[in-house]
Amino acid sequence: MRDIDVRRALCSKLSRDHAGEPDCVWVEELELCQGAARVDMAVVNGTIHGYEIKSERDTLVRLASQQRTYNEALEYVTIVAATNHLQKIIDSVPDWWGVWSAKSHKGEVRLKRERKARRNPEVTSYALAQYLWHEEALRALEAKNEARGMRGKPRRVLWQRLTEICSQPELTEIVRSAIKARSTGWRAVPPSA
Repeated sequence: MRDIDVRRALCSKLSRDHAGEPDCVWVEELELCQGAARVDMAVVNGTIHGYEIKSERDTLVRLASQQRTYNEALEYVTIVAATNHLQKIIDSVPDWWGVWSAKSHKGEVRLKRERKARRNPEVTSYALAQYLWHEEALRALEAKNEARGMRGKPRRVLWQRLTEICSQPELTEIVRSAIKARSTGWRAVPPSA
């Protein structure tokens, strides 16, 4: 069972789960914290929910570093793992992470929820702000009348200012709206794909 096999099964399940949600996008290989990690699939609707795939052929070498970044940047995390990794993953990830098993059955990958994802208590405002492209961050500052002197500043300065003037729920909404407004040519795909 390869990554692509699990990914297809995950896309199929997410398609069913989010059918009829017009305000929902999926993002493949969503970059987090300026490239510190990428999550295999993210669903952005009322939350930012990341899905990480660990197929039979994958190793868990990067899981600890991925975990640190995911804990900062994703509102919910679910790891979709082949059964050979399942127990080690359950023992090593936070208990608020969702865990799904991926098992091959008659040439088809079946997913089963082992543990439901719960809201991330560790997400940081600065990690959320880092989703924003320069123009998106600038527009958010303009909307708050805080863009004066910021136009030529690097993104990190804009991100920091947003964390100072926005509550985390407000910043999260700004980020979700910005991601959803991006064109589908960028890694985003509609949930019916």
